[in-house]
Amino acid sequence: MKYKLVIILALISCFLSAAPSIADNMTEAKLQYNKGIDFYKIGQYDRSMEAFRKAIELDPDYIDAYYNLGSILDYLGQDEAALTVFKQIVVRKPDDYDSVYKAAELSKKLGQIDKAKSFLSIIPQDSYVNPKAQQLALELNTDLQTIKHEQQITEQQPSQPQTNGVYENIPSPTGITADNSGNLFVAGFSDNIIFKITPEGNRVIYLKDKKLNGPIGLISDEKGNLYIANYNADNVLKVDTTGYVSVLLEGVQKPYGLYISNGTLFVSSQGSNAVIRFKL
Repeated sequence: MKYKLVIILALISCFLSAAPSIADNMTEAKLQYNKGIDFYKIGQYDRSMEAFRKAIELDPDYIDAYYNLGSILDYLGQDEAALTVFKQIVVRKPDDYDSVYKAAELSKKLGQIDKAKSFLSIIPQDSYVNPKAQQLALELNTDLQTIKHEQQITEQQPSQPQTNGVYENIPSPTGITADNSGNLFVAGFSDNIIFKITPEGNRVIYLKDKKLNGPIGLISDEKGNLYIANYNADNVLKVDTTGYVSVLLEGVQKPYGLYISNGTLFVSSQGSNAVIRFKL
């Protein structure tokens, strides 16, 4: 476990007036994180994991909260869930080589040998986890040098013609849409993230916001605004071209599919067996 005492309330007070909502979320996230540590120390793992999840919900980039959550899941033998968590660390902080190693180790346990090698190839020779990575590579009947060489060859190979390429490591992908500039947007349901894939194939995290809660349907209008069917929150969000997120429609029971025609947004509501019409 990573233990990091959080004594930062005085620092946070310095910028409360400039960004109170962000500061409040950060403070609450750290309080939840400390609760998770306390519950872990007394063996209340379920409550500990719940606290770490709340910390992540409040601060989606809280690496230590992810790490501790993944470590408990690993300890409890929930390998697939633990791997999902450590993958999120790798996406957000690929130079956290301890987490990269854990992702490789869990992939091996799950029989995902190619994935394990892919993670191991990220670890540099001068990293402090290199000895452990070398040992894991030996257990895979190879070594890190060979793995890195094989990975370089794989990356240089052209995409397979039957797919013309695959965008990987998108957790629970659901809705998908594109804007007039050719950017592709994909909703990651389980981690409440919207990814953007540029025409050049570069993938970035487009949106992580506390309002996101189970994004499914996506649609973009001619001005470039993005609309999100927020399934678990029973609402529809609008993201304007500046990245500002607002609630467009509330009280929509389990919104799912979205469609725009002649300036009107149509929303399928699974919870009410209806289609809602809204003039944009």
